[in-house]
Amino acid sequence: MRPDRSILTLIPQRPPFVMLDGFYYRNENSCFALLKVREENIFVENGLFTEPGLVENIAQTAAARIGYICQLENKPVPIGYIGSVQNLKIYALPKINEELKTEISIKNQIFNVTVIEGRIQSHDNLLVQCEMKIFISNQQ
Repeated sequence: MRPDRSILTLIPQRPPFVMLDGFYYRNENSCFALLKVREENIFVENGLFTEPGLVENIAQTAAARIGYICQLENKPVPIGYIGSVQNLKIYALPKINEELKTEISIKNQIFNVTVIEGRIQSHDNLLVQCEMKIFISNQQ
């Protein structure tokens, strides 16, 4: 199964670098996304979804949130960059075929900088949590 085509309208990334299958907007300050870990994912090694993939999954969830808001406002989807990752805690690496639920919540947003809290769960088990600072480019 490939990512839902609507995901590609929300984020600037393109396959094989798409780390989301579904996106669900809750409100202006929180959302979640789903991802099934597949063997062909570029971040899978030895049957496990590795740390860089987990961080990118959180970042893309945040990107999808911004993309969704921009679509509602009829604005182009911007490009964002990870500025920093703090307090990263990885409790377990997910295996192939595990379904991940990634939740983000906005801690602070000033101009083009957003600070989020991200959490990844599988079957109600917390796998990853962190705080991430994301910069949104003003250039299209």
